[in-house]
Amino acid sequence: MAQLLGLSAEQVARIRPLFPKERGVKRVEDRKVLSGIIPAIQKGLRWVDAPAAYGLHKTLYNRCRRWSDKGVFDLIFSELSASDSAESPDAAEPEVLMIDATDIKAHPTVSSLNKGGCPPPDW
Repeated sequence: MAQLLGLSAEQVARIRPLFPKERGVKRVEDRKVLSGIIPAIQKGLRWVDAPAAYGLHKTLYNRCRRWSDKGVFDLIFSELSASDSAESPDAAEPEVLMIDATDIKAHPTVSSLNKGGCPPPDW
């Protein structure tokens, strides 16, 4: 189980206050769900293809959607990327944090547009 969880216990302790509070219904542990969301997004998996060890795919999807809408991921990224002032007082805070996971698949006919069809436009 330790291999499945992508975040250490220390990291989870730092971000635990950032998660939304439970609303009375017992829910799957946030660490387990977050550890399932990360590889699903990282590898471009469909939610249905996420490993069952992280819980139901619908739970992963719903939690990811809700947390994205509420800005929880922004808070998590900020907290985990922030340098501790006790560790290095001279470290500068980053001005911009960016994460890019763009993956675009082109249709096979895209490569054949210039072979016999219309010529590219003269700009």
